[in-house]
Amino acid sequence: MPLTDVEIRNAQPKEKPYRLTDGLGMYLEVSPAGGKYWRLKYRFAGKEKRLALGVYPNVGAKEARRRRDDARRLIDQGIDPGIERKIQKATLVERAENSFEVVAREWFAKYSPAWAESHASKIIARLEKDVFPWLGGRAIAEIKAPEVLSVLRRVEARGAVDTAHRVQQNCGQIFRYAVATGRTERDVTADLRGALPAARHTHFASVTDPTEVAGLLRALDGFQGTFVVQCALRLAPLFFVRPGELRTAEWSQIDLDKAEWRYTVSKTKTQHLVPLATQAVAVLRDLHALTGHRKYVFPGRDVKKPMSEAAINAALRRLGFDTKTEITGHGFRAMARTILHEQLRFPSEVIEHQLAHKVPDALGAAYNRTRFIDTRVAMMQTWADYLDQLKAGVEVVQLCSEAA
Repeated sequence: MPLTDVEIRNAQPKEKPYRLTDGLGMYLEVSPAGGKYWRLKYRFAGKEKRLALGVYPNVGAKEARRRRDDARRLIDQGIDPGIERKIQKATLVERAENSFEVVAREWFAKYSPAWAESHASKIIARLEKDVFPWLGGRAIAEIKAPEVLSVLRRVEARGAVDTAHRVQQNCGQIFRYAVATGRTERDVTADLRGALPAARHTHFASVTDPTEVAGLLRALDGFQGTFVVQCALRLAPLFFVRPGELRTAEWSQIDLDKAEWRYTVSKTKTQHLVPLATQAVAVLRDLHALTGHRKYVFPGRDVKKPMSEAAINAALRRLGFDTKTEITGHGFRAMARTILHEQLRFPSEVIEHQLAHKVPDALGAAYNRTRFIDTRVAMMQTWADYLDQLKAGVEVVQLCSEAA
């Protein structure tokens, strides 16, 4: 007869384990410690075996009997339920080890050391926010294109179309990594080409009209904030490097006597050389008296760390500039690129090299830090002189005709 709930509850531990039979090979084993374990005794291929069905009271008698019946059906089909359970557990482990999140984090760990820190942090944050909550636990080999599209639609729905494209790109990279490492057969994001509306790319706000540049430069000179930020503002248009590279500049990278700043470009991980105009050297020598004994040229409130990445834009806003429509820290690059070419007539390839962009040369090199170096040295000094003359109110047309 099957055990009753009262019999099960009232079963007390004894000095040795004992069993209460429930029927059809199932019994409740009571341990000396008081534990109550459902077991199934069965024979398969001529051998007597045991199968654990659960622990009471987490698994009640009704559920234990259902598990018993499922196991007996497998036996009738010629399948050993004990072996089947091991296969299922192995499958679950394999799926967990090859889940989208596990593969994605493995891909990230492999390639992120070669990326700029800011770029890497944006990618992992994007995955953690927009992908892992929905796809992270799924076996990557089982994910279909519509599931990925559903994730992209959520991002698109909040108006972040550009982010949706970036999520699709990152997912594609992860799927291709999974293909290469034998975790899936194909990149399903390839089926989603054209599924998202085109992203509207916006450029960083910048000032490129010489007359407006003159006003901007005079405003920068009038900044009333800390001396470190004052210097950063004065050097930003002279260097026109990426804002993250400016704020993390280290004194060990700068040779004031040679008038050079050498550092590793954050975006391409290539070595880059910035020739320093005499005006830049003067500002740096002045600043060296304050921060020269520190690691960073522009230390933050915590002097062991660089200036905040928001410092330049915050300073521009304090000066009354709209960093969305007028000028940003990154906008000094567009300013220099435009005016150096259109007004001062420097060749675009020289400017692109100074911007540390990848510009293939005749030998096929993507970037050569010493390419056009003599011209770049002259260009940086001409640029600094030009900015001084703009600031002083020299006629722009006359200056440009002389440079041409």
